[in-house]
Amino acid sequence: MALLEVQNLKVYFPITGGILGRRIGDVQSVDDVSFTIEAGETVGLVGESGSGKSTIGKAILGLVPMTAGTIIFNGKDITRSIKRNRSSYRRGVQMIFQDVYSSINPKERVLDIIAEPLRNFENLTKAEERKRVDELLSIVGMTSDTALKYPHQFSGGQRQRIGIARAIALKPKLIVADEPVSALDLSVQAQVLNYIQDIQDELNLAYLFISHDLGVVRHMCQKLMIMHRGRFVETGSRETIYDETLPHHIYTRRLLSSIPDLNPENRLKNEEKRNKVTEDYNQQLSKFYAPDNSVYPLKPQGNDHYVAFPD
Repeated sequence: MALLEVQNLKVYFPITGGILGRRIGDVQSVDDVSFTIEAGETVGLVGESGSGKSTIGKAILGLVPMTAGTIIFNGKDITRSIKRNRSSYRRGVQMIFQDVYSSINPKERVLDIIAEPLRNFENLTKAEERKRVDELLSIVGMTSDTALKYPHQFSGGQRQRIGIARAIALKPKLIVADEPVSALDLSVQAQVLNYIQDIQDELNLAYLFISHDLGVVRHMCQKLMIMHRGRFVETGSRETIYDETLPHHIYTRRLLSSIPDLNPENRLKNEEKRNKVTEDYNQQLSKFYAPDNSVYPLKPQGNDHYVAFPD
């Protein structure tokens, strides 16, 4: 049984117009997507800005309203109870935000930031709470005196580690990581990603890892879902998605060609490859998308590999 199962999720945002502000249409941010996440698994959700990937993460957490769909957690349908503040689902699913500074109160000490979920769900004494916060800071490689400082006293990478400590405070089973390292320097990115992986091994966490960086996703995820225009264009294992000998959606090929190669000897070769993929993308766009510019339904290609090819 999957830890999380999302069925036919839709998230539409209304378009209003006229003097009375009547609804004249919808922005189909997420349009009928389904997927599962197993316990201890890291699933990558990849796409460009505006593709709808962050909206999926927020819908799972109840931060944006679902238009349609079903969410099953640990075998229980929690679609209607997703917004209950003290539900077991709220405790079992947490989030790491892209901009951690905007998700915390800059006037609070680190102690209060990390202890907030503990105060909401557990009845600890002051001594027990401080001990637990110190343990969480130690897990993310920070000292206990950090607890008495304020967010502005830390670098971006340190603040992100504080955000991770808060996310794991209740020992959740699933963490939605929304672009957790995209705003950090490369050296700090590697450090934070290592902490995320170490914590997963220690707590048997599952991650929905949202990113636009296929290089980072390749390092972190066992399964990938490529998203464009509110739908999945391709899903499969890491090995399947990165295997260039297999058939891929034209959008996936474009994303793969954008991964930087650190070897300077391959620069011209990679540039030619990117130009060829871009040319193919522009020429074959009408073949891979429906007349209304929507993405075709996924079709099986074997070994849990699905691609949105036309009929």
